[in-house]
Amino acid sequence: MALRTVIPPPLEEPQLYTDLAFWWPLFSPPEEYVEEAEDLLGILRTAAEGPAETMLELGAGGGSLAFHLKTHFRLTLTDRAPEMVAVSRAVNPECEHRVGDMTSLRLGRTFDRVMVHDAIMYAADRDSARATVQTAVAHCRPGGAVVLIPDFVRETFEPVTESGGHDSPDGRGMRYLMWTWDPDPEDETFETAFAYLLREADGTVSMSQERHCFGLFRREDWLTWMREAGCPATTRRDPWNREVIIGVRESGGGG
Repeated sequence: MALRTVIPPPLEEPQLYTDLAFWWPLFSPPEEYVEEAEDLLGILRTAAEGPAETMLELGAGGGSLAFHLKTHFRLTLTDRAPEMVAVSRAVNPECEHRVGDMTSLRLGRTFDRVMVHDAIMYAADRDSARATVQTAVAHCRPGGAVVLIPDFVRETFEPVTESGGHDSPDGRGMRYLMWTWDPDPEDETFETAFAYLLREADGTVSMSQERHCFGLFRREDWLTWMREAGCPATTRRDPWNREVIIGVRESGGGG
């Protein structure tokens, strides 16, 4: 009889960012972000007038993208998972790091640029998405820019399957499969199932799996939330068919 393995429902704290954070450099290392960082630099530099010297990244994860941006900005990197902050500190020791949730963090100061990369997808309901926008705008100086980069908006969503992984000089290795689909096109979420094969330095191989739930909102929803927060925005499509949302904070915007 065939064995049937059920992937459990999405977790509050995905193991990829907690128990498996140690494996992140083999899952998504800095060398995978060279082209994306180059494209983003053009956006970040020209998104608003005035200085573009300091930047806050909310949900910076393991810091692989920040690795390419830290020579251009003084970066402050935040994530709600302490394990991921530790990974990023090892990759980006020059940068300031803080543990904090992108829906509620308040650092008490502002930056020339604020960016939320694909971590914005974990805002899986409207209240969380709106709160994340408010956090980003609250940390942006008047006249500065907020850049949001969701993997999908409702208008651009497509099911996709991805795979990858890398080996480490210490003998460890990781391979993964990501399978993304929308179980209910009538709601505002989609899911990705992850399967990880983990090889220890001694050759032992184990497998882990989980599901992540992401928010899926219309382009106009994001533009509305940015406008309400005092940071009117426009969008452009990047080379990976993602909607890049670019807003300039008005005087008195944020909260």
